[in-house]
Amino acid sequence: MSGPSSVLTEIETLLARHGLSPRGVVRFGSDEPTPRLPDGGRSEAVVLIGVAGAGMWPVFSAWRAAQPDRGGSDPLDRWSQSVIDSVAREVGAAACYPSEAPYQPFQAWAMRAEGLKASPLGILVHPRFGLWHSYRGALLFGDWQDGGEAAVGSDHPCDRCRDKPCLSACPVGAVTEDGFDVLGCRRHLATPQGQRGCMISGCLARNACPVGTEYRYPEAQLQFHMQALTLPD
Repeated sequence: MSGPSSVLTEIETLLARHGLSPRGVVRFGSDEPTPRLPDGGRSEAVVLIGVAGAGMWPVFSAWRAAQPDRGGSDPLDRWSQSVIDSVAREVGAAACYPSEAPYQPFQAWAMRAEGLKASPLGILVHPRFGLWHSYRGALLFGDWQDGGEAAVGSDHPCDRCRDKPCLSACPVGAVTEDGFDVLGCRRHLATPQGQRGCMISGCLARNACPVGTEYRYPEAQLQFHMQALTLPD
């Protein structure tokens, strides 16, 4: 992301107490299609909002515990939207989310803003955070004066990884160079071996990645995400 700016600094300050942070800026060219703002206008830039490591987990867990329905069927999405919608109102932006129509190209935005590439698990691998990060939403601006976007990176951690332990760690071979077999993974998670293994300690392939291990999610967060993976699309 570009250097400090007034709006980005304000966004960062508003998000910090929630364990979230701005993760990059994409400025749209005048000739490329862009998401429309609520008033029908053209968005000029998008600021990605995400998490790295376990920073958001205690905040989200406390919020969820206080909900009468434990946050409903998609508690993390509900929490993310409540936080990011509030920030959007503060800074005069429109919010959008990966799980909400009209679906926006979040992965493409992240690759462009932070120079990332996909790992064999399909998760974008970050040179610092490894696989322990995600994007929870984004802020769309119709007028953006606070800097551009990062250059596309060429230093892909997977390219430097000789042993590629993620490819051999999955007990059912659901992670390969060709991609991630979601159905094969789900079938395994339903077995006693899967229940005793990945469902408790997290995806073995993800855990095997040597990049950003200090940002690895705590066990409760790993279990939460594994439970979400077993739900039908």
